[in-house]
Amino acid sequence: MIETVESVDMVELIMESHELSQMINQSSEVEAYLTAKKRMEEDAQAQELLALFEKKKEAYEDVQRFGKYHPDFDKISTEVRQLKRSLEMLDTVQAFKRAEDALDNLLYQVSRTIADSVSHTIKVPSNNPFLETKAGGCGTGGSCGCSIKKKKTS
Repeated sequence: MIETVESVDMVELIMESHELSQMINQSSEVEAYLTAKKRMEEDAQAQELLALFEKKKEAYEDVQRFGKYHPDFDKISTEVRQLKRSLEMLDTVQAFKRAEDALDNLLYQVSRTIADSVSHTIKVPSNNPFLETKAGGCGTGGSCGCSIKKKKTS
């Protein structure tokens, strides 16, 4: 009988998670992301620069094996940086990055909320290194407790 109770809870959990995913998919963040992605994909200049960037990136990875000793290291490194900068200057790419960051933040907040409801020591990965991670490790007084001062008993 215990299996039946656990099965019902799992079914309910799956149904609730499906409802949550539908809410996320209907959010303004997802709508903005999909719109910005489509605009970027339809931007001929962005697509041309992206294709060129991919080719230069392959060349860059090839010269990386030899590092600064490769005869084309400086030239290819500079070209990759310039192409990346040119891409980042396009309005469609900037709009896409902003929409992507907003969606990433929404997903992080949802994950953080779920994790905190289970335990405040659960780590939640984020693409933003500046987001506060509540789960700490060594030296932070987190789950390992290594920086927590012990009271002296007299």
